[in-house]
Amino acid sequence: MGKESKVTRLLKRLFALAVVCAVIAGVVYVTMLPAVQEKMGGGRRARGGGDGPVPVLASPARLGDMPVYLNGVGTAKARNLVTVRPQVDGRILSLNFKEGQDVKRGDVLARIDPATYQAQLDQAVAKKALDEAQLENAKRDLERYASLSGNVVAQKTIDTQRALVAQLTAQVKQDEAAIANAKAFFDYTTIVSPIDGRTGIRMVDEGNLVRASDAGIVVITEVRPIAVLFTLPQQQLNQVNQALRNGPLSVDALDSDGRTALDRGKLEVVDNQVDPSTGTIRMKAEFPNTNLQLWPGQFVNVRVLIDTLKQVVVVPTQSVQRGPNGAFAYVVQADDKVTMRPVAVTMQNATDAVIGKGLADGERVVTTGFARLKEGSRVTVAKPEEQKSGDPDSNADAKTQTMSEARISVRTACADDIAKFCANAERREVRSCLQANASNLSDACKLATSTARGGKGREAEARKADGSTTQ
Repeated sequence: MGKESKVTRLLKRLFALAVVCAVIAGVVYVTMLPAVQEKMGGGRRARGGGDGPVPVLASPARLGDMPVYLNGVGTAKARNLVTVRPQVDGRILSLNFKEGQDVKRGDVLARIDPATYQAQLDQAVAKKALDEAQLENAKRDLERYASLSGNVVAQKTIDTQRALVAQLTAQVKQDEAAIANAKAFFDYTTIVSPIDGRTGIRMVDEGNLVRASDAGIVVITEVRPIAVLFTLPQQQLNQVNQALRNGPLSVDALDSDGRTALDRGKLEVVDNQVDPSTGTIRMKAEFPNTNLQLWPGQFVNVRVLIDTLKQVVVVPTQSVQRGPNGAFAYVVQADDKVTMRPVAVTMQNATDAVIGKGLADGERVVTTGFARLKEGSRVTVAKPEEQKSGDPDSNADAKTQTMSEARISVRTACADDIAKFCANAERREVRSCLQANASNLSDACKLATSTARGGKGREAEARKADGSTTQ
């Protein structure tokens, strides 16, 4: 019993000693932590400039002409498309074209065995010669009967002969029609191109028996010039019609990136009715397609130039921010401090915004680096090349900041749409909800979401170019 009590007391003393040591260690840690944090934080601030000037990118407002476009999506379509079919039955003797060849109207494409149709034509010609001989004989008999006196030949005989001449005359005309018909069938054995265009892949090979009811021999499409069918929302129909009163409208066909112009043409037709199921109006533009930039069936982005704003104030779109009181921009003043300037946006697209009120030509506006800005903040305006050559941490921070600003911009521009269509959606589901209702969103929301998607796409391309990946 004595030994057990000694062991118990020893364990209690050891436990008490451990508790005391733990308390002392905690006190030391809490006491030293602020100094360590201050030292580490000072390093970060020294590198990031926490209380110093905010590094930003800025661009001057400029005066210039701003084109006003209406954007749509369309499909290239051949101006003329012909499926060349046989019009008579027979065996194909030869195909006189190559797949993908440019042909002219009247060029021989194929020949069908003409033997049967040549025989029918010869038969019709011989039948006409026979009837012409009989007609000539009947005419001579009529002349002889008419030259004799009435006491020699009865009048009935003369009338009958006259009727026979008329009958044979009609028969000769019928023979001429039969010859024309036989000649047409004979000519159909030589198949020619009905239009100027380009041949496709042939549907039948040489030596095959074809019939007039077959699918065809080849399809020819006219690709110079070429047409593009596209649609615009019915709300933009009045703008198009008003612009058309001033003359033909220029139309650009754009590549999939929405920026590179493939070809420029003219608006030819505005459909005579709106599609009630989609609320859109179909339009047709024609392009010269000199270098075959467009191909039938190709999907293209289309923009219609309806107006040009002359000598207006233009700034980069990303410089325009939106807050509770409306649109504003951070203007860099002469003392390198920024001020929040309310602006009136007349029009904007993915790259430029037209400012109707609030900015003057030459004033510098912040385009990147909004996260730490506020009224009166001091800034250092970095050049774009300096920003690109900075350390990786700065680039990562800038990317994160840009993505955050894009999300804020989308939230602000789409506030009404989110309340209307996505009121019951969770925060992580808002983006999917907006995409599902893309066709019904307001113009401002569409532009903001499009700009955000473009920024993510450019960031992904930059990561790919740098050889970096995101886990």
